[in-house]
Amino acid sequence: MTLQAIKYSRRKLEILDQLRLPHEEVYIDIKDTEDAWNAIKSMQVRGAPAIAIVAALSIAVQLAYIIDVEDGPPDEFIEETVETIDAHLEHLVTSRPTAVNLADAAAKLKTVVSTAANESDADPRTIMNAYIRAAERMLVDDVQDNERIGRHGAEWILQRKASNSLGSRVSIITHCNTGPYNQGARLTGYELIHDEIPATLITDSMAAALMRTKGQSENITAVIVGADRVAANGDTANKIGTYALAVLARYHGIKFLVAAPRTTVDMATKSGADIIIEERPEIEVVNIKGPTVPTNVSRDKEIRKGTTEEIYIAARNTRAWNPAFDVTPAELIDGIVTEQGVVGKDERGVFRWDKVFGTDVLEKVPEVGEPKKINMLPDGITPHESASTSVEASSSGQTPVTEIHSAFGKG
Repeated sequence: MTLQAIKYSRRKLEILDQLRLPHEEVYIDIKDTEDAWNAIKSMQVRGAPAIAIVAALSIAVQLAYIIDVEDGPPDEFIEETVETIDAHLEHLVTSRPTAVNLADAAAKLKTVVSTAANESDADPRTIMNAYIRAAERMLVDDVQDNERIGRHGAEWILQRKASNSLGSRVSIITHCNTGPYNQGARLTGYELIHDEIPATLITDSMAAALMRTKGQSENITAVIVGADRVAANGDTANKIGTYALAVLARYHGIKFLVAAPRTTVDMATKSGADIIIEERPEIEVVNIKGPTVPTNVSRDKEIRKGTTEEIYIAARNTRAWNPAFDVTPAELIDGIVTEQGVVGKDERGVFRWDKVFGTDVLEKVPEVGEPKKINMLPDGITPHESASTSVEASSSGQTPVTEIHSAFGKG
């Protein structure tokens, strides 16, 4: 059974509290936009697309309650209805400024509301129902988009994998960061175990050694990361540590992919230099939270629920810098996997967005120019041969995602 991060029905929204994972699987109610804002800000929900969906549905829950229980506002309150919905959307956008999906969803929903308000038979209830339908459609589309992204990414990787004794099976490295939020250990690892996908947890500092010593034996074919915002030139903001992993992948000759829906691509942002990077509290770096473990407890024994404690892992009064994201330059990215397919580069090294957006959209994109070339290696040094992925492998283009059998998840 697939792990659900979001459970929704009319007038009811629940999210999996990701701060309680992996030791407790607890769903919390999101009754209004303030609940959603707090859940997003505190990282009870993570992932740029999921953040946008939770924000959108939190308003839908409130509106459905007003329609079903309170019978809606008076018919003449059309302008007030539009202003109220817009204000809630604008407030939600402030919860995580780096994640572009949230702002994109808010802009689209504002358009839906405005269009509904201009209909000849408009009243507050028709406007609210138009919003609810649009927000619910976003949830359905998000699930379908995720499935398509997985399929396109798997096919791209298997077509480019190195040929060795492992046959069609390959390994990938993904990035979920060890600190300060330990998302790889707490969240991605939990999801992989839940879905019975073989995986090995490593810390951030182990990635280079892994690529060098196990690149060939484990057939490490690609690094795949997510994204919170992709600029028009391909520069990508993602959780802190992604940039370092891209540098290592380039040195070791391993393909580096970004997996993100089109809503994560911000064509109005020229480059990564224009992306606002959220900085989070110092305490997330110097403290750590988890359940207490009695002495002499075996690895497989259940941990008692309700025993969570927060402890210092640094000397008292230690200062810490805690950016939530970094920006990976486009020149270190080999492809961007979207629900429409994998976006590659032309002969100038510029990403070809027309594949997913069309030429009419691209005409409005700011001029980004050709990317600068980065020489990652000293003169005379070539990428590590054991991690080469230059050998092409034949593929029908219909290879199932399940053939990617192993993920080295950076904790």
